[in-house]
Amino acid sequence: MDTVLFDYPLPPERIAQTPAAPRDSSRLLVVERASRRVSHHIFHELPDLLPPGTRLFRNHAAVFKARLQLTRPTGGALECLLLHPALELDAGGNTWWCLLKPGKKYPPGATFGVENIFTATVLEKSSDGRVLARFTVLSTGGVPALAERFGVMPLPPYIRRETVDTAHNAGDTENYQTVYADQSKKIAAAAPTAGLHFTPGVITALTKRSVTTYDLALRVGLDTFRPITASKIEDHVIHREWYEIPPTTRAALSSPGGSRLAVGTTSLRAMEDYLKKTGGSRGPTPPLDQPWLAEADIFIYPPREFSGAEMLLTNFHLPRSTLMCLVSAFLTPGAMEGIDWLKEIYAEAVAKNYRFYSYGDAMLVR
Repeated sequence: MDTVLFDYPLPPERIAQTPAAPRDSSRLLVVERASRRVSHHIFHELPDLLPPGTRLFRNHAAVFKARLQLTRPTGGALECLLLHPALELDAGGNTWWCLLKPGKKYPPGATFGVENIFTATVLEKSSDGRVLARFTVLSTGGVPALAERFGVMPLPPYIRRETVDTAHNAGDTENYQTVYADQSKKIAAAAPTAGLHFTPGVITALTKRSVTTYDLALRVGLDTFRPITASKIEDHVIHREWYEIPPTTRAALSSPGGSRLAVGTTSLRAMEDYLKKTGGSRGPTPPLDQPWLAEADIFIYPPREFSGAEMLLTNFHLPRSTLMCLVSAFLTPGAMEGIDWLKEIYAEAVAKNYRFYSYGDAMLVR
């Protein structure tokens, strides 16, 4: 299947640079799969758009300040985006997979850092551009504390910030985080952006509609930052993303009753990967009273059936992205028609001035 099938035109002015204020004033495009009808709403209407008794699954991973902006000894700029620790190589958490910019200046054996703060040595470089680096941090708390002290929120490159000292950056620390993020799970180098629209008021209204919420945590991977470069979808090597599903969420996924809503592609990917690996049974290893930890290695594209959810809440995604593949598959499970239909929906969203990408508007597929 040609990757170009997942391309579409987007005027640059439709890329949101700041979020809606308040969060739940963002727009919500609703897609009815059975009737192929599209309607337009405001996000705070979401509780009234869901059937009572809906089970809502959300990614409560917190974003950490993963972007370190440094100065090289020559005076040039160096940016280090921390992706995730390589715990399989270093249980102490000092060895991390990163993206370096400019990466070509840092071959294996090269070092970078800040005097009297930290040093890092490049151990290897992967074919997808990632760098494995070992950090020596001259303070307590290791790399996570270093990021919290000196880093900034890892906004995607299409959100433009001229300097690290603007008022926008201060706002991004709050805005690029869901209101329900679990601060004990600061593992994400990118936000699960479908959740950015929620406010305490929306959550309260959902509870009044007997919507039950279940949490899971998934660490967003490298493909969030990059389009598919292979000419054929089947040739793309999907990234792996670590995730954790607690016992209550596992039980909800394994039991019938109530429509299931996945908040974001990250939640849906974790749910589908879990059900694929366990068969959806009530007693997979480990037992249901224990959390499930695994790496999602599933690549979802048309045609595909889904086991985890009947509804999906998501933002508008980049052309030629793995997320476009997932959403188009969800539109018409088991069929290919979702590819063209998604591009038609996106064209209508562009015509009606919806805002796209991380800080943009949302879409509910039901």
